[in-house]
Amino acid sequence: MTRPAIAVTMGDPAGVGPEICLKALADPRVGQVCAPVIVGSAAVLAKASQQFGLPMPAHILSPGDFTGHFDSPAPAIIDLANITSDQFTPGETGAACGKAAAEYITFAAEGAMAGAFDAITTAPISKKAMNEAGVAFPGHTEMLASLTGSGPPVMMLHSPRVTVALVTTHIALRDVPGAIDRAGIVHVVRQTHDAMTRILGREPRLAVLALNCHGGEDGLFGDEEQSVIVPAIEECRADGLDVAGPLPPDSSFSEAALERYDAHICMYHDQGLTPFKALSFKEGVNVTLGISIIRTSVGHGAAFDIAWQGEADPSSLIVALALAAKMV
Repeated sequence: MTRPAIAVTMGDPAGVGPEICLKALADPRVGQVCAPVIVGSAAVLAKASQQFGLPMPAHILSPGDFTGHFDSPAPAIIDLANITSDQFTPGETGAACGKAAAEYITFAAEGAMAGAFDAITTAPISKKAMNEAGVAFPGHTEMLASLTGSGPPVMMLHSPRVTVALVTTHIALRDVPGAIDRAGIVHVVRQTHDAMTRILGREPRLAVLALNCHGGEDGLFGDEEQSVIVPAIEECRADGLDVAGPLPPDSSFSEAALERYDAHICMYHDQGLTPFKALSFKEGVNVTLGISIIRTSVGHGAAFDIAWQGEADPSSLIVALALAAKMV
């Protein structure tokens, strides 16, 4: 069986992306499941290779060097040549890095839509750097939805231990109550159900979390549960989905709950990502659902505090590539 071709975007050049990309491609487990190609800057990757003693992929291609479906017997780089190592300071945000990172994402997404790649896996970006570069998206998820003409996208983080999917993503906490609605919750539940069915090979058991503490206490601490969340759950159950809730968030990630449910539907970013990263930081994978291409990503950020110091752990990128290959 032909290994799926996966475009690996290099992420923010000033972050840990270049280091973990090279470390992941050097890991034999990656080559066993996919044909990876880094979309990035060969000059930056060469600097990381030299500084950390990491192998540099032998095949360096220009964007016009391949047509049709990408298939290489060895790891490769598609060199967009859009930034060099003397154009940024490691560990610091900058518009040049944000612009370069956005171009890697655009190239990989367009290639996947054209059939050149079977999936894309993304190294971490800096949202601040992309904002400084004038990129009008708060993150990968929203940018990929726009590039693919899909939507609305769903952000899901998966590990063998815990999976969370988000109803709202990169918005202020004060805006969350007004941003959740019945249709949005139903969409996230259905997308999560479909993805987890593919991953698990069976019907998943899903839990929908409440927005307010203690599940709202019958309206004492808020009425979003009764007015929005319960009707959404009932609609999903009517479709035959195994959905529980709304569950009080403070007890939803106990050992018993993790054994009972395959995925948790969370109302806002930190409601899901705080327990997820506490339980599965190194093995967590970010999956974008609801778009027309397969996209996985690391479950962490650009980690400027350890960038270009040789300390970055590629574990999350390795499992992200394996999950993308499995979903293909």
